[in-house]
Amino acid sequence: MRAGYKYFGEICLEQKLISEEDLAKALGMQKERGGRIGEVLEQMKLLSVKQRFQVLSRQFGLEYLERLSDQVLDPGLCKQVPISFAKQYQLVPLRKENGLALVASADPVNFYPIEDLSRLLQSEIKLMVSSSEEVVNTINRIYDRINSNAEGVIDDLAEEGGDNLSLLAQEIEEPEDLLEASEEAPIIRFANSLMFQAVKERASDIHIEPFEKDLVVRLRIDGVLYEILRAPKRLQNAITSRIKIMGGLNIAEKRLPQDGRIRIKIAGKDIDIRLSTLPTAFGERVVMRLLDRSQILLQLVDLGFNPHNLGVMNEMIHHSHGIVLVTGPTGSGKTTTLYAALNQINTPDKNIITIEDPVEYQLPGIGQIQVNPKINLSFANGLRSIVRQDPDVILIGEIRDAETAEIAIQASLTGHLVFSTLHTNDAPSATTRLIDMGIEPFLISSSVLSILAQRLVRILCKDCRAVDHPDADVVKALGGEQVLESGTFYKPVGCPTCLSTGYIGRSGIYEFMVIDDDLRLMINRRADSNELKQMARKKGMLTLREDAIQKASQGITSVAEVLRVTQEDII
Repeated sequence: MRAGYKYFGEICLEQKLISEEDLAKALGMQKERGGRIGEVLEQMKLLSVKQRFQVLSRQFGLEYLERLSDQVLDPGLCKQVPISFAKQYQLVPLRKENGLALVASADPVNFYPIEDLSRLLQSEIKLMVSSSEEVVNTINRIYDRINSNAEGVIDDLAEEGGDNLSLLAQEIEEPEDLLEASEEAPIIRFANSLMFQAVKERASDIHIEPFEKDLVVRLRIDGVLYEILRAPKRLQNAITSRIKIMGGLNIAEKRLPQDGRIRIKIAGKDIDIRLSTLPTAFGERVVMRLLDRSQILLQLVDLGFNPHNLGVMNEMIHHSHGIVLVTGPTGSGKTTTLYAALNQINTPDKNIITIEDPVEYQLPGIGQIQVNPKINLSFANGLRSIVRQDPDVILIGEIRDAETAEIAIQASLTGHLVFSTLHTNDAPSATTRLIDMGIEPFLISSSVLSILAQRLVRILCKDCRAVDHPDADVVKALGGEQVLESGTFYKPVGCPTCLSTGYIGRSGIYEFMVIDDDLRLMINRRADSNELKQMARKKGMLTLREDAIQKASQGITSVAEVLRVTQEDII
């Protein structure tokens, strides 16, 4: 051991970050499991990430950087280092200074990659320490800047001329990470850049829409479409063909709609893309739905339920039998709510089976079936087989017809808890929809436990929101002056954090109707949805707009967003 060198544990003791007893426990655990002592102490919650890297920097006499600002990064220096190397060894070159290459490392103990990096950069290295998360995030950001964005690739294509369709005929292997695809043909780089940009900007969908003179590309971010670029019309066939190749579709068939899937990795995220093409008057329209497979499943508590509704929802999902319905239009978060509910009750003592169209996320420990019309595997046919699999809980992706509804009701009446969705505007309308399908009212009233209607509102960016003073017309639309007394309202402004939209992320708003004895009697006598709604409100149910106003008064969303999302809902 060289003079002046101190062990990691010694420094922790000197800094009074841990006790000798803590260190002894950690050393014992290290002996059993292996790994470095700093990582063991962090796993034991005895050190924070920041403290671990601060001690590491002190141990080796290196500067600690908590944040790596883009202003201090030189993209030209990073360009000399493959992204795979940078990510594998958690090294990011920052800039040249006094003839030395400044490099941030999350693992300064790993000397050989640092020597290799010195040869790659043809420079002596001055090492600094930063956390693994900060280094990886910086690598993703800087390599995004190095690789051309979609608009830049379009400019390259415009200079080259011609459709260059021959480039698409060759079968290519997908790179491990799309950020590494800088040497590919321009059309391939365009498709990769487009998908990366969509992931970076938190888009849920990519729309590629052909028109008479150009090709429009739009991204849906937090439920709203934004146009990001217009490409020359002559590139339409090449771009569409490239995306169809990625999705395994027939590029020669342009007259019929096609569906496919693309599995890619972008900036370390495993992304599953549902691909749909549709022939239009000006060519094929392409829509891609992005699903982040690495995204952690949300819990019910994260979805935006107020404390009362959250308590009721927790009660509903622990019933032994009955039906819990979730209603709302496409894209209102119904599947997310149901997945969160299943995730909460998913224990080894329960047999949970789902039938969906399509299966959006794989849920560990749950049997999931995908509807397949080609082999006559419909919701109704699949449901009949599920009931014979001794399930405790069944999820039906959607009740579309009387046959599915009847089997679901019979399953609930024979001791199964059933979750499903319906396309109705509010909670009370779900009962009238089932009656319209031909289901007897007494079956509905005896099987349905509760009906949850929901929508998604955009969440205001906390970095730039400003206090709002709604005008008289808006106040009237919200329900009068007393609404303004319930809290402080904010409006969107826009900043780099939220991509100048004023919003970042979405939250649910809910109308939760629990079926009690009074409502059962009303359903049995075929009461219409307005009567049911009035009775439910007397019993404390908040309408979608009332729940949204509560969130606006808490500064979660804006008044404009409340009116946009609940325009058909009158208090």
